[in-house]
Amino acid sequence: MNVLELNFERTWRGGERQTIYNIEGLLQEGVTVTLLCRKGFPLEQKAREKDVRVASFRNILGVIFYLLVNGRKYDVLHAQTSHILTYCLLTRPFHRARVVFSRRVDFVPKGWLTRLKYRNTDQIVAISEAVKEIVAQFSGRTDIKVASDIVVPIALDPAKARHVLEANGIPGNKIIIGTVAALVPHKDPLTMVAAIKELSDKRSDFLFLHAGTGEMEEAVRQKIAELRLEQVYFPLGFVEDVEHLFSVFDVFVMSSQEEGLGSSVLDAFVYKVSVVGTDAGGLSELLSDGRAIKCAKKDATAIAEGINQVLSNEHLRTSIVQRAYRYVLEKHNLDYITQQYMNVFNRE
Repeated sequence: MNVLELNFERTWRGGERQTIYNIEGLLQEGVTVTLLCRKGFPLEQKAREKDVRVASFRNILGVIFYLLVNGRKYDVLHAQTSHILTYCLLTRPFHRARVVFSRRVDFVPKGWLTRLKYRNTDQIVAISEAVKEIVAQFSGRTDIKVASDIVVPIALDPAKARHVLEANGIPGNKIIIGTVAALVPHKDPLTMVAAIKELSDKRSDFLFLHAGTGEMEEAVRQKIAELRLEQVYFPLGFVEDVEHLFSVFDVFVMSSQEEGLGSSVLDAFVYKVSVVGTDAGGLSELLSDGRAIKCAKKDATAIAEGINQVLSNEHLRTSIVQRAYRYVLEKHNLDYITQQYMNVFNRE
């Protein structure tokens, strides 16, 4: 089988990391894989570091030309974003490959053109039951598969985490609560700031680290200043090899209003960090069955209380960490999810 993985994003976020994991899993299965991506951006760099075959382009015209000329070499085009799916479908009369699309976000799609696009995709794969339901209702399709995100643990280096703390002037003698989330509206960072303010009114033995960038960065900094949290809430911006921060996190928190799944929560699970999060889309599924403290969306008080509960109850903290760890090893390992994609690509 010859598969073309397509992701043309500029960022290095959860979807791009999952693209690399998908490729690694397929390669282990003996599949021939090429990555089509944007030239000069992190996904290309990460792929080349792993010796993945890459076709990279600076603009979408290069993508279209590649699909017109080379698309027929592939059995499957696996589009990792809705944007790149468009060009897989537009060029299908030339390449005639099977088009598979992984949908990772849980907001409701819009427009008849998007509906037409989804109906003409050979197979749609949702990363959670919540995403599956949204796409099914929008498109009218009843054949949507679910294949969730992969987590591949690495050996954490606490020295790298401490270097981040030192570089940002953060003392290392307190409880450390953190999140890894883009500063964008659907992640609801302002509710996170409000929650940390409420928690700081209850206790003074912690610091909060927020790794991530985005359009709301200035708004978040203003809110931190307004609530006088400068010595408590530390926006870190982009952090290279951010996984190493989990070696110093005592609690991991998500405040999302919308979430297809929440792959950073899987990191917290596998690195045995207790989680507090909101009941947003697929994130709600991850946090169920006693694997975390689950709160209502946009409820800063509930988030603050959830964090305080975890920090104050060692038995509870141990229990949820153990449940989460067993779950992530069983349901989100590379082999398990790769087999689900292999079934999709083989039309099983």
